[in-house]
Amino acid sequence: MASRHGRKRIALTMGDPNGIGPEVILKYLANLDLQALVSFLVVGSRSVFEQHAVTLGSKTTGLLDGGLVAFDDEPGFDCDVTFGTIDASAGRAAMRAVERAVDLCLSGEVDAVVTAPISKEAVNLAGYRIPGHTEFIADRCGATPLMIMVAGGLRVALLTGHVPLASVSTSINERLITARLVALIESLRSDFGIQQPRVAVLGLNPHAGEGGFLGAEERDMFEPAIARLRVDDFDISGPYPADGFFGRREYLNFDGILAAYHDQGLGPFKAISFGTGVNFTAGLPIVRTSPDHGTAFAIAGKAQATESSFAAAVELATTVVKAREG
Repeated sequence: MASRHGRKRIALTMGDPNGIGPEVILKYLANLDLQALVSFLVVGSRSVFEQHAVTLGSKTTGLLDGGLVAFDDEPGFDCDVTFGTIDASAGRAAMRAVERAVDLCLSGEVDAVVTAPISKEAVNLAGYRIPGHTEFIADRCGATPLMIMVAGGLRVALLTGHVPLASVSTSINERLITARLVALIESLRSDFGIQQPRVAVLGLNPHAGEGGFLGAEERDMFEPAIARLRVDDFDISGPYPADGFFGRREYLNFDGILAAYHDQGLGPFKAISFGTGVNFTAGLPIVRTSPDHGTAFAIAGKAQATESSFAAAVELATTVVKAREG
C-alpha cells in the first residue's frame, strides 16, 4: 500500500530494545523531511523509542512528542529498556514486532520490511528456537531464503547460512549448490535488474581443495554443479580459493558471489564495506532487508551508533520493490 504521497510504505521493526536498533531508526528518521516520514511505519513499542530518544536529544524527542512518527504498537512490543543487557523480554518484544511487520507485508499493507538487529541469545531465551531473522521470516512466508550481503556492486550470497562450522561440510551437496546458484541468478535478474549476471563460486576448502588433496568437495560437488548450469548458458566461474579471490579483488569482475559458509563470505564483505552493507533476503514473496551490524550492546544507550547501514537497507528495500514491479 503506497503512502498518501505516492511513495512506497516501509515497515521498520525496532530490533532488540536493549541494543542500538531503536537508536539508528530514530537517527535515520530525524534526518528526513516531514513529507518523507509518511513513507514509514515503525513496528514496535513507542515507549521503547521514547526511552532511546532521551539519550539522543531534542531532535528525536521532538519527532515523538510531535506525533510525526507513525507507530504500529501493540502490548506485546513493550518491555523495560536496560541498555546493553541480554534479556528474554526484550527478545520476545523484538520478535513479536518482526512477526507483525511480516504479516503486514504479506497482506499488502506495507511494501517492504527493514529489520533492526536482534539478539539471537535473547530471542532463544524468550522461547524462539531459531538461528536468526532470515530463517524465521522465511518460515513465516513459507519460502526458501537466500541470504545476500549487498554493498553497491558487491553481492555475496551464502551457500550455508547460520550453521555451526563443524556442520558445514556435511550440509553441502550438489543439489544445494545448484539450487543456491539458481536462486542467486534469479535474484540478480528480478531484484537487481541484471539480466546476464556473472557469478563466482568460492570453494569450501583451502586452495579450493587442490584437486582433491585438501578436500574433495570441490571436485565431487562444486565442479559438477557449475558444469551443469553452464550447459544452460549460466555465466558461472569457480570454484575459487577464497583468500586469493578477495586478496586480488576479483570480486570487482562479478555481479554476484556464492560463498560456502557464513564467515567466508561475511568476513571479507564487512572488511570491504562495513557501515554501508545491507543484508538482503532473496527468495521471499516479500522484500526484507537489514543493516549489516548487530545489536552493539557495548554502545547501546550512549548515542554512538551510526545509521548509515540502516539508511542503506531502506534504500535497497525501495530499489528492490521497484525492480520487482518493473
